[in-house]
Amino acid sequence: MKQLLNTLYVVTQGAYVHLDHETLKIEVEGTTQLQVPLHHLGGVVCFGNVMMSPALIHRCAEDGRSVVLLDRHGRFRARVEGPVSGNVLLRRAQHLAHADATKSTLVARNMVAGKIRNARQVVLRGARETKSPEDVALLDACAETMRRSLASLETRTDLEQIRGQEGEAARAYFGVLGCMIREDRETFRLDKRSRRPPLDPLNALLSFLYTLLLGDCVAAAEGVGLDPQIGFLHALRPGRPALALDLMEELRAVMADRLALTLINRRQLTRKDFQVRPGGAVHLTDAGRKEVLVAYQKRKQDEVQHPVLEQQVPLGLIPHVQTRLLARHLRGDLKEYIPFLYR
Repeated sequence: MKQLLNTLYVVTQGAYVHLDHETLKIEVEGTTQLQVPLHHLGGVVCFGNVMMSPALIHRCAEDGRSVVLLDRHGRFRARVEGPVSGNVLLRRAQHLAHADATKSTLVARNMVAGKIRNARQVVLRGARETKSPEDVALLDACAETMRRSLASLETRTDLEQIRGQEGEAARAYFGVLGCMIREDRETFRLDKRSRRPPLDPLNALLSFLYTLLLGDCVAAAEGVGLDPQIGFLHALRPGRPALALDLMEELRAVMADRLALTLINRRQLTRKDFQVRPGGAVHLTDAGRKEVLVAYQKRKQDEVQHPVLEQQVPLGLIPHVQTRLLARHLRGDLKEYIPFLYR
């Protein structure tokens, strides 16, 4: 299980990553900086100007090891895949479920319920931790709005209504995210969610973490044999990993938002870790990205109680567990898809 957590992130510009027998080596300006036994790695993520040898790419594809290429700012560029694998019958069941409006809507509704419930837990925790009466009032009001959204969601049978309910809860949630920031609120204020491009440090941090989480969800879907592009909540678009986007919804608050707040409140990230690009886009600096990557890998090792398995599971394995639960539902072994609920 731990092997699934071992993703290697290469952020040094000009690095050369290659295979030496059964060892992955990273060289910078002709000097070996790191070497790792290949079987210890579940995936490799390269940022920007990082070169990888054809032999290593071929070996990763052959082994089913993910290779993801991002630009220097963490935006997705490409993913290297080997031959399509997985159970063709499972993928057929996935496609049939997508075409079945009732079944597809039920899956989407449960995913949204998991997202709202987990985001509400983050808000309630924020209300317990803050010392400001004004922030407590705003967070409590948001928690109540999300509670009502959850109650309304139970009766929704139309996909557009479910998406509308999700959007309403998300607006309330992001409206109070700043109330959970205790350090340097001026730098990390969130006026609105901006993505392409992010226009402030907090949006830049969230977008970067969401990119990492999405990569994990794509890998989880492929690992169990599902098609990452056939989702239930997100609409189908060419090149869009709709199912991975579905799966990450219930995990955003737990695996990304809480980590972002921790990095800010512990001052592991400050104003100096962000830079403004021409046109107003804000991105993490190289040092800031490294800080986030290390923290994200550590966060994935934290163990949480899984309500279905009834045992402690590393957070990094939750996407893999959830895809397997979804696969069981699609095969007919589970009556409905059960989202991950954070305690």
